[in-house]
Amino acid sequence: MIEKLIRTSANITALALAMLVVLVVYDASMRYLFSQGSTALQELEWHLFDVVILLSIAYTMKEGAHVRVDILYDKFSPKTRKIIDIIATLFFILPLSLLIIYIGYDFVHISFVQNEASSNPGGLPYRWVVKSLMVVAFVLLVFQALKSLVEDIREIRK
Repeated sequence: MIEKLIRTSANITALALAMLVVLVVYDASMRYLFSQGSTALQELEWHLFDVVILLSIAYTMKEGAHVRVDILYDKFSPKTRKIIDIIATLFFILPLSLLIIYIGYDFVHISFVQNEASSNPGGLPYRWVVKSLMVVAFVLLVFQALKSLVEDIREIRK
């Protein structure tokens, strides 16, 4: 189930990235060729960029493409790599993710209750929707981290 959830988030990310490219080309063309711009379109670009970044975090971990010091990591044995991954997951990824979820929930809730919208004239309403992606992204990361943790522990036990 976690695998399917992460794959779905990756598909949403891919779609958002395609939409972002089309939107940026359209917005830039309108601005530079016809001197017409839209605050709402620019904000939609930012929101789509948020979708791309946030919803790709867990998928990046799943694929092992996250940032680490590969110069050292690659020189270690597979077992040592798994131990490093377990330590990183237990002491960095999970605590930080849980903290962001904990703090982010109130952040999103306040935005929802206030019906927060853009302060710019012609900006987008419902800012809480994009803010909620922060919580969703780190919930997905917790799921993926737990899945990876179990897999790494199984590998070490072999």
